[in-house]
Amino acid sequence: MRILITGSNGLLGQKLIGALRNDTDVELLATSRGEDRTAEPLGKRYRSLDITQQPAVDAAFDAFRPQVVIHTAAMTNVDACELDPTACRLQNVTATEHLVEAAKRHGSHFIFLSTDFIFDGKQGPYKEGDAPAPLSIYGHSKLDGERAVQQAGLKQWAIARTIIVYGIAKGLSRSNVVLWAKGALEKGEPIKVVDDQWRMPTLAEDLADGCIRIAKGQASGIFHISGPDGMSILELVQRVGAFFNLPTDKVQPVKSANLGQPAKRPPVTGFVLDKARRELGYKPHGFEEGLAVLREQLNS
Repeated sequence: MRILITGSNGLLGQKLIGALRNDTDVELLATSRGEDRTAEPLGKRYRSLDITQQPAVDAAFDAFRPQVVIHTAAMTNVDACELDPTACRLQNVTATEHLVEAAKRHGSHFIFLSTDFIFDGKQGPYKEGDAPAPLSIYGHSKLDGERAVQQAGLKQWAIARTIIVYGIAKGLSRSNVVLWAKGALEKGEPIKVVDDQWRMPTLAEDLADGCIRIAKGQASGIFHISGPDGMSILELVQRVGAFFNLPTDKVQPVKSANLGQPAKRPPVTGFVLDKARRELGYKPHGFEEGLAVLREQLNS
């Protein structure tokens, strides 16, 4: 199975590569902007690719002829998207359209990574068929990406929506909330944490496993793939503190409205995971189990 991955330098991309690079049933092409930043360089299995450029996308697809595309690359900084909607649309919608067109020509199974931020957070946890209502430029861009995938006339497509992905990998351009919380608690400085946003954080390895199950099972449609445990961001930080034996007495609860963030966040998301469990055999780690995986990697 020839699998092309976009965003291979990102957290999910690196976890996908870690799971697939020694799989004898898979021929892999990892793509991202710039140099290969994976822990063990991929050599000829890596190609620098700017997915916002249609000719570059077409050349990569024509050379590799992927049977499966796992499209993880995106502009995911919610506030940066709000402040620069043009860049957000280029990376999250236009680039997706380029990839979809190339996948359509090659008959590739197209797997698109999406987000809980396509919902307004009034009715969570959400099932796959619930009506989207994004509150932010980022949420709108990912929903438009979903629609580009669904309406393109692809031979086969799937959408994997997820929530707050955490984990560690080499050379990441962005941190994630769990690593941020651990680092902030270790410093012992006062931190403000929202107590009115509720999520189901997702271990990056679990999300990678879900994507691979979609690919190998040739599954179609929308799948909600997240961690199984729901909590407020405040509780998340407190649970990180408890797990790593770090004091949380300097953590100050704050309401979202008082943070002054450019983008609106949905208050309560979370996913009903029944479909992914039933159709994919998806079995995510509990939050503390995920933290144990992270601790082992930090100590290795």
